[in-house]
Amino acid sequence: MGEKKKFALVTGGSRGIGKAICLQLALDTEYTILINYKENESAAQETLIEIEKIGGKAEPIQFNVGDYKDVQNKLDLWHETNKDAIIEVIVNNAGITKDGLFMWMKPEDWNNVINTSLNGFFNVTNHLIQKLLVHKYGRIINLVSVSGLKGTPGQVNYSAAKGGIIAATKALAQEIAKRNITVNAVAPGFIKTDMTDDLDEKELKKMIPMNRFGEAGEVAHLVSFLASKKSSYITGEVININGGIYS
Repeated sequence: MGEKKKFALVTGGSRGIGKAICLQLALDTEYTILINYKENESAAQETLIEIEKIGGKAEPIQFNVGDYKDVQNKLDLWHETNKDAIIEVIVNNAGITKDGLFMWMKPEDWNNVINTSLNGFFNVTNHLIQKLLVHKYGRIINLVSVSGLKGTPGQVNYSAAKGGIIAATKALAQEIAKRNITVNAVAPGFIKTDMTDDLDEKELKKMIPMNRFGEAGEVAHLVSFLASKKSSYITGEVININGGIYS
């Protein structure tokens, strides 16, 4: 049997932090990057072009992480056409926010956020884990948030989703450590992306000890390290990257 072709899957990989992670992994590793997107095909294509410009390899893959059947069908189809491939790195980055005070929160705003972030982690990781266990090597990296650690008012749904992934990270890490598969979480604070465009940066940075928002690239470097062989003795960890806001 020949060497398997190795891939890194980044969910929600076409924009923001996800895009930065795709580019950094393409720069730092030999992996072909699977850029997952839900509906923004042109953004995924742009990310693909940027990866090719820096000499990396990538391909877009469309599925909705919150829909188990869709995840299953698209990944099964991908495996059928890539029989000699293994997705060795899974970066669970896809997430949405629907902020609002809990008292006024609609069930769909609760369910959509939980479904994308928390169930998305389950749908993707659960479907790919068996191949990693057989392969006896892998990296699972979950993008969480300072909200999942300290809780953020107006984000009870998002805090619940991210807090759930943090607990799942710690439990899964212990289950599969013997197979050389690490499971870690990265918890960003305020990072400059589309998601934080509407926030009052001038006001908010006063509460950040470093007095600035972070860059998506700074998060991507950390994820890239956790995806590498250099991080092989780190598992079940939640690493904060927030300028000292919660330390």
